[in-house]
Amino acid sequence: MDYQQALTYLYERLPMFQRVGAVAFKKDLGNTVRLLEALGNPQNNFKSVHVAGTNGKGSSAHALASILQSAGYKTGLYTSPHLKEFTERIRINGGEVSQDFVGQFVSQHQGLIEAINPSFFEVTVAMAFKYFASEEVDIAIIETGLGGRLDSTNVIDPLVSLITMIGYDHADLLGNTLPAIAAEKAGIIKPGRPVVIGANQPDLLSVFKAKAREVGAPLKTMDKMRVVTGDHGVFHQNFEVSEPGEPAMEYRTDITANYFLKNIPGVLGVVHELRGLGFTIEKEAIKQGFAQIKSQTGLKGRWQMISQSPLVVADVSHNEPGVAQLLEQVSLVPRRRLHLIIGMVRDKDISGVLKLLPKEATYYFTQSSVPRSLPAVDLRLQAEVLGLLGDRFINVNQALKEAEKNAHSDDFILICGSTFVVAEIEHL
Repeated sequence: MDYQQALTYLYERLPMFQRVGAVAFKKDLGNTVRLLEALGNPQNNFKSVHVAGTNGKGSSAHALASILQSAGYKTGLYTSPHLKEFTERIRINGGEVSQDFVGQFVSQHQGLIEAINPSFFEVTVAMAFKYFASEEVDIAIIETGLGGRLDSTNVIDPLVSLITMIGYDHADLLGNTLPAIAAEKAGIIKPGRPVVIGANQPDLLSVFKAKAREVGAPLKTMDKMRVVTGDHGVFHQNFEVSEPGEPAMEYRTDITANYFLKNIPGVLGVVHELRGLGFTIEKEAIKQGFAQIKSQTGLKGRWQMISQSPLVVADVSHNEPGVAQLLEQVSLVPRRRLHLIIGMVRDKDISGVLKLLPKEATYYFTQSSVPRSLPAVDLRLQAEVLGLLGDRFINVNQALKEAEKNAHSDDFILICGSTFVVAEIEHL
């Protein structure tokens, strides 16, 4: 089968969490293990870094891939979900996996897929690991999908693990307290392998320390590192990094979201660990890596500017901690009026996010085409209870056209709330 036939087969046959929710979440690694054993355990044939967390794991994974690529390493990158095209999930040095490989993989292993009946994500993980092994990458950055302990990616033995900020998300599957969620993320900590705790969350540190002690893993915290923002432009921001006893270093990044700076300590902590393991990563490679994350890895949807007059920004932030950080940056943008286009999914408690949103904005409630999407009419009703007023639209592009029609040239239009809403923007 060709690429489109392969995608149709995967989408129609296999449960996909992004589309149908919890029914697609498999609470064990059995299917993944069986798939990989049948493929010759390709995950054992390349070195890797494993990244988990509630917020920041995607952009941290892209930053690490960009730095390693800048240092001259053939670098794989596995992330999810995709925004525009399935092939975005699997990359080497920024280049997406070929559509031919996807079609051939599904065709060749159709019998195996039907015998095991895995989820969409489990097949995608197996495909990525087979691709990285066959292309003989020097190292691959592997982002978890959901959680950590039972995530399909958690079959690798990484050189180092990174855990980013922990927040409330997927509480129905991961636990309804931050320590419970942290314990699930801590499941990626492996015996004897160093783990970097990127965020400074003192109340959760004991969870990670306990897991690290249990499996004999060296644990590194980054709470002594300071990151200070500098000049901020439309397409870049500068920042300075300092540690006790070390000279301050200045960097520039093409990720203009202020909240990205919270991920810098974790990223640099992993770089330090990789250097200790024999990787040659010079300061210039780090500078180039940070400066060209978007261009070298294809990262989208993080404070991504769609147009300038009026300013239109799309951001995939969708849970409470992510939206809180996003709104913090929104507050710094000079504007006449804020127009906020938002869509959510139906299987999450969205009340916490709605309570964060500014009442003075003009709202455009919308929805995506995936089955998990919360109908715009329902979102509007929940928002109105909190004094958030606006009209509803059946898709994000209709909402954007209306917002652009209503907006003054110096207004600000923000699109957020669901990865799937952002993904359906026509000119992303």
